[in-house]
Amino acid sequence: MAIACTTGRHADHDVYAAHCPCRDVLDLLANKWAALAIGALEDGPRRFGALQRRLQGVSPKVLTNTLRRLEDHGFVDRTVFPAVPLHVEYALTPLGHGVAEPLGQVRAWVENHLDEIRTGGREESACAPPTV
Repeated sequence: MAIACTTGRHADHDVYAAHCPCRDVLDLLANKWAALAIGALEDGPRRFGALQRRLQGVSPKVLTNTLRRLEDHGFVDRTVFPAVPLHVEYALTPLGHGVAEPLGQVRAWVENHLDEIRTGGREESACAPPTV
């Protein structure tokens, strides 16, 4: 479904169109680390180290790149506090808060349906060994 572009930069927004800039944003938000970083920032600003501890398994390089992309697209603000040592915090912008809710619903859906997903939609006994 195409939506008219309000900025006049292009005819309309249609994620199914090959050259629509919406795809770049969809690509960013569909990335697991971006979706998790947005979720981790829902409760308020966090420092880089706190984010990295919350997002278990993310490397510093990947987290840095993810936060930069989120900042470039207007979902996250980066604030540098002049202190020794340097203090940097990341926080959701109003746009970031707006996308946090639907991403949170997707994360909750995955957690609630993981067992079904792993069994391919077939119901299995909780005590039965997983099928291979």
